[in-house]
Amino acid sequence: MTVVLTTDHPAWQTGEDEQRARAVRTASGIWTLSFDRQGLHMTCVQGTEDVKPTFATTDPARLPAAAPASLRDGLNQLGTTQRLANPWLWDAITTAILRQVVRADQARKLYRAWCSTHGTKVDGPSGVLAVAPTAGEVLGLTEEQFAGVGARFHCTALQAAATHYESHHSEWEQLDASDLAVALTRIPRIGPWTAAAAATDFTGDFSIYPHDDLAVRTWAAQIAPEYPWPGKKDKAFGPMWTGWAAADRTALHTLTLSTLTWGSHARPDLEDPCGT
Repeated sequence: MTVVLTTDHPAWQTGEDEQRARAVRTASGIWTLSFDRQGLHMTCVQGTEDVKPTFATTDPARLPAAAPASLRDGLNQLGTTQRLANPWLWDAITTAILRQVVRADQARKLYRAWCSTHGTKVDGPSGVLAVAPTAGEVLGLTEEQFAGVGARFHCTALQAAATHYESHHSEWEQLDASDLAVALTRIPRIGPWTAAAAATDFTGDFSIYPHDDLAVRTWAAQIAPEYPWPGKKDKAFGPMWTGWAAADRTALHTLTLSTLTWGSHARPDLEDPCGT
């Protein structure tokens, strides 16, 4: 069975032969992950292997029947997908903050510069990878160090988040996705969009993702271009999208994550070069 890897998180980088790789921090250590023609590979490079990264599998069979047939057909072609459930809440918060007020490509570059400059570097399968600086490390950075990587705008939000994370992360990590999103909005400069994006990344529950996000709108329109989608500023998109799933949170999760995966994914080449 072909399994498609979701690569929406900016930590995923493309190396030689289209190999995808990233580094992640779990509760016990730092791991490098890579995905190539042979599938997924994981290696613990710092700390211990006690807590391993985990992946959430999404089955297109759970797409809401009320969604447009053209959209469902496009998403069904993906087949089964897997997405890393971000094992580090602080990285999920950091990533969501760095996405504020910038385009996706800018946010990706900013996140990677932030990690490589102020985070922890490790050797990956095809080069150096990096994880984000810890909350404690962020609190020790100067305004000039934020500005040096282009994160001056995000300075106060990251510092406020780091302060609250140091005090509350043990409690936050036990919450479900909806409650975590609410808790994160109590951080200064963390609004509902940022909180929901962070909670989704950490828990893997895309039923609470900000469904009218530009990425969701963009990929949906590309998958089913003939459908009469609401305009970019039309607030009808969110209620329409969630309405297709009604009260079925699994269906909403599948619809949203599959759409994001359609726009950012890696698929192994399963052709047998020997022809057997």
